[in-house]
Amino acid sequence: MGDGQAVRLHCFAHAGAGVSSFHRWDKAAGSGVRTSARPLPGRGERRRELRLTGRDELLADLKPLFERIADEPAEPYMLYGHSLGAMVALTVAQELRDAGLPMPALLAVGACPPPDATAALTDAAELPDEELLRVLDGFDALPPGVRPGDVWFRSVFPVLRADLRLARSLRAAVTGPAAPGPVPVPLLAVAGREDPLAGAEAVAGWDRWTTGRFVRRTVPGGHFFVRGRELPRMLGRAARIVLRGHRDHTGQG
Repeated sequence: MGDGQAVRLHCFAHAGAGVSSFHRWDKAAGSGVRTSARPLPGRGERRRELRLTGRDELLADLKPLFERIADEPAEPYMLYGHSLGAMVALTVAQELRDAGLPMPALLAVGACPPPDATAALTDAAELPDEELLRVLDGFDALPPGVRPGDVWFRSVFPVLRADLRLARSLRAAVTGPAAPGPVPVPLLAVAGREDPLAGAEAVAGWDRWTTGRFVRRTVPGGHFFVRGRELPRMLGRAARIVLRGHRDHTGQG
């Protein structure tokens, strides 16, 4: 098995974010996992690229990920998505299933109500700037002291607004008339104990989105518990379970 006997963990970030939340995950997760996070257009090394707001654009942008999974059919991997990233991860898993590609050993989602539940920010994408800032601030989703015209507002706010539109598009796509439905993989749903956007009760509704085993966990922190250590440790433990199962199945080790 490649990657030094490790499970690849493909990560998808929250709205407005790049991939910095995952930079220290390999160390925090421990042995058996290798984190891989691809920034969406409009941020980080891709900041000059046009932002995307729709499902078809997203899937086209993630084509290299699908190709990598297709090229490594025997390699177990996992998906984790945080907030908006949870909807991205579910969309990826559904597309993999529909394309007949190898499925993840685990789909993990965090800080996100399930697609068929009301999400506090679903309809906020078109609010005027100052009103949207007030809404976000009310959910503790802004850095302190943000004002229209400052550096954060100019660089991050347009990305955040585009991501809210993307989240709305993804939710509509998975709950509409041609909804792709639950996925046949184990699903882990994680909530932050102090998260005002997606508490433990809301996250429990993800059980409707898998036909496999469902596990729900709560960790310390608010909406951005992705920046703490408990989540990567949890996913590291899951990766080592996946790795042991893979070895037993293939006769390795």
